[in-house]
Amino acid sequence: MTAQRYTLYGLKLSYFTGKLEAYLRAKGVAVQFVEMDTADFRQCAKETGVAQMPQLRSPQGTWLTDTTAILAKFEDEGVEPKLRPKTTTGEFLSRLLEDAFDEWLWRPALYYRWAFEEDSRLMGRQIARTLLRDVPAPLWLRSLLITRRQKSEYLRADGVTRENGPAIERHYLAVLDMLEPVLAKRPYLFGDRPCEADFGLFGPMFRHFSNDPTPSAILRERAPNVLAWTMRVWAATPDNLSSCDRVGDPPDDLNPLLRCIGADYLPYLEANLKAVSCNLPKVRFQSFGGQFEIPASPYRAACWLELRRQYALLSPAEQAAIATRLGGEAMLVGQIQEPILTPPSTGHRITNRHWI
Repeated sequence: MTAQRYTLYGLKLSYFTGKLEAYLRAKGVAVQFVEMDTADFRQCAKETGVAQMPQLRSPQGTWLTDTTAILAKFEDEGVEPKLRPKTTTGEFLSRLLEDAFDEWLWRPALYYRWAFEEDSRLMGRQIARTLLRDVPAPLWLRSLLITRRQKSEYLRADGVTRENGPAIERHYLAVLDMLEPVLAKRPYLFGDRPCEADFGLFGPMFRHFSNDPTPSAILRERAPNVLAWTMRVWAATPDNLSSCDRVGDPPDDLNPLLRCIGADYLPYLEANLKAVSCNLPKVRFQSFGGQFEIPASPYRAACWLELRRQYALLSPAEQAAIATRLGGEAMLVGQIQEPILTPPSTGHRITNRHWI
């Protein structure tokens, strides 16, 4: 375990905070957790220039934001235990899955939290008691205000309608059905040790799908091995991972999930990149039979460019193997143009929408 202590600012019901907590536990990184109130949130934003959670302060006083970039930093530095696949193709697919689980499952996770009355009432009250605890207003009023804000931000502003709600539910069920047989066979997605893909999936699974009333009831009945995996990732430590070998390429039983991502998520990423490059405010796309129109995301465009750059560094044989597993060329093959955006780093997300 690292001797010096980091300070992690976040919330105990936050998607990305839970993801980073689990990763730091598995790495043995000593952490002091600070449950944010609104003053902490403003102070962290002042320090880093980005209003989001979690935020991580190093023992040396430097700040790290964006969980994807933080995981990559620790893995690039070779901090043991190493939680990145040992093969080049495995490393790329783990990073691709980590990105997909972060962003592709974002909408289902927030939909189940805020579109269902029992869930929204419970989670709104919890945020009012924690993040808004320094706001001078009665708990009922804080709960009402935060619930209205979250529904506006994560339902209406994120393109959720009565018409496409069933598609979001199909998305969640399909992912559970693809993961359940995989995690019935082995401890983690790629093998006996978790990798970046596991921690990407852990974010929505831990603090949303296994925690909020409506999706957790579905998870318990439909995918008990996915639920068991969620607790296994949370319990991972250097000691219980020390006897497990690093993973390589993902086994073939993950191909249905990879093909689904290739067919559903990557076309969205390409459409979003085009919208951002043309300065369009919205991007339209289809997902699981539903039609969506959402704000164009510079952050996701930057991540997509970074993935394409990583893919371009692979050998032709490695590229072909990955493209096949994604169901074809999947928009990764081809000339990479000069980047129109700065790739994400440990400094900032390019958008601050993901603050819970």
